[in-house]
Amino acid sequence: MKKEYKIEIIKEGALGTIFLGSSKLPLKKMEEVMNKHGEEGWDISFQLIEKHRMLFFWSREAVIITFSRNK
Repeated sequence: MKKEYKIEIIKEGALGTIFLGSSKLPLKKMEEVMNKHGEEGWDISFQLIEKHRMLFFWSREAVIITFSRNK
């Protein structure tokens, strides 16, 4: 049985990172993305939180979600 994969990257807000020093991940957007793909038959295969350098002084987080389903 073959599988197919889809990757979504959801990033923390840039303005909150610049003005407040950090922001939080957009949970509502994550929910919407997961529910949308779940309705299409995708399952979450793997999830990773990663820190990205932003400009010179800031860093922000991003969630990388890998979805999979049988082909």
